[in-house]
Amino acid sequence: MNTGLLEFAGRLRGLISNPRAAIGHQQFQDLALALFTLQFHHNPAYRGICEQRCLVPGAVRRWTDVPFVPAAAFKELRLTSLAPGERTAVFHSSGTTAQTPSRHLHCPASLALYESSLWTWFAHNVPISASAGPQSLVLLAPPPSQAPHSSLVHMFETLRRNLAAPPSAFVGLADSLGAWTLDFSAALSALQASSPFLVLGTAFSFVHLLDFLAAKKLRLKLPAGSRVMETGGYKNRSRSLPKAELHALITESLGIPPENIIREYGMCEASSQAYASFGTPFRFPPWARVRVISPETGAGANEGQPGLLQLFDLANVFSVAAIQTEDLAVRRANGFEWIGRAQAAPPRGCSLMSPSSHTPAPRPQ
Repeated sequence: MNTGLLEFAGRLRGLISNPRAAIGHQQFQDLALALFTLQFHHNPAYRGICEQRCLVPGAVRRWTDVPFVPAAAFKELRLTSLAPGERTAVFHSSGTTAQTPSRHLHCPASLALYESSLWTWFAHNVPISASAGPQSLVLLAPPPSQAPHSSLVHMFETLRRNLAAPPSAFVGLADSLGAWTLDFSAALSALQASSPFLVLGTAFSFVHLLDFLAAKKLRLKLPAGSRVMETGGYKNRSRSLPKAELHALITESLGIPPENIIREYGMCEASSQAYASFGTPFRFPPWARVRVISPETGAGANEGQPGLLQLFDLANVFSVAAIQTEDLAVRRANGFEWIGRAQAAPPRGCSLMSPSSHTPAPRPQ
């Protein structure tokens, strides 16, 4: 494995260890350009994209000018610096069985960096009650043995280990086709304990739980200090609800106040996540930057104007740091507001199209 990539990963882990420490503009610029150079030389598929666009090390002066790779490219290309024998894990994006998933290849070093990044920023954004015990974590997802290629399940498993919760924290199931359901008996039993909870799941898993409680005419009042983190979309796996309605039902059925409901934005192609809480925009950690661009010009959109979201994730050391998402967002002073998925547009002269107000924030699994 390339020593330059390993050294960069080690340096970044040192920065990740202190999420409150700011990474200034120039420091991020230097790190981003150093990583771009490494990925250009050691990621053949990415190098081909860069050369096609005539953007190579030495010609690029700012992280915003680095070639951003469409997330969809992870479906067709092996966007990795890892040799075949170094690849020990792969995360797939979710979708229907007829779709080709995105693939994000990992090795032990990249997984260690991914886990360090996700745990540090999660702990920074999701307060955990001091009276919460290991039994208080409830994960509305199948265990890793049933979803080995889900980045979200790997994230949940990392959180479970760090919180010293038992494997029974997972109360979901995956069928033979990979569709997720809930073990409602296990979920209800877990949610009837007495200490504050941390309940994590996708939007569609929460809808499954809420519909079950409604059918049984049950309303729970989780202990004070309990929190919910919801992420991802419905993906035709449940009825779709606008975010405000979903959160209102969580408050009504689980007794969680709105200020204790946290949203997460993540994708299998990235190694860092963004969080938003009541009344605040999404924010990525200091080792990642986002940019909202005009789809017509490619230039940065003004604050308050919708555009396409770009992510530069320094934690994506062994794949591609610069990712062009398929999401519409609005830049805010301290982060971004997610609008929805960008609709299909003509290849030339494209323009923003109104996303469905019922489409939730994406969290490819």
